[in-house]
Amino acid sequence: MFTQLEQAKEKWGGTSDVIDRWLATRQQVLVSYCKLATHAPNGRSPLPEAAQLENFCAILLDYVSAGHFEIFEQVVSRCEKRGDESLALANRVYPKITDTTQFILDFNDKYQDLEDEDRLLELDGDLSSLGEVLEQRFELEDKLIATLHQHQSQPA
Repeated sequence: MFTQLEQAKEKWGGTSDVIDRWLATRQQVLVSYCKLATHAPNGRSPLPEAAQLENFCAILLDYVSAGHFEIFEQVVSRCEKRGDESLALANRVYPKITDTTQFILDFNDKYQDLEDEDRLLELDGDLSSLGEVLEQRFELEDKLIATLHQHQSQPA
């Protein structure tokens, strides 16, 4: 996932404040995810602290919220202006991103306020599944970023 992020930064970094903020927030999610994953209860590592897990959930939720309420709206709006092909791409990708959002929201609901420490026993498996979902989401987002970048570099 870090390789994917670095490739996205090389390809699109510096071309738009929106894209730069999006990629910076993605990096925060990945760093926090990796730190948390090293403490997941897999029999070899100590349990993560509740504050660390809550912090990760907050970063993850901020990332998802920014995507849905700021970035995706801009991308879809720009795609609508650029024609049917771009809009069709956005319409194909957006529902798939929404599916990943639901998984992320469910993860957040489960771990944001950890009153039941037995739930931590499921964290390792849930983090593994979340990693797969994040990787899928990043690939889909990169398609939207590519479209956004393409539209910013073309005259209207």
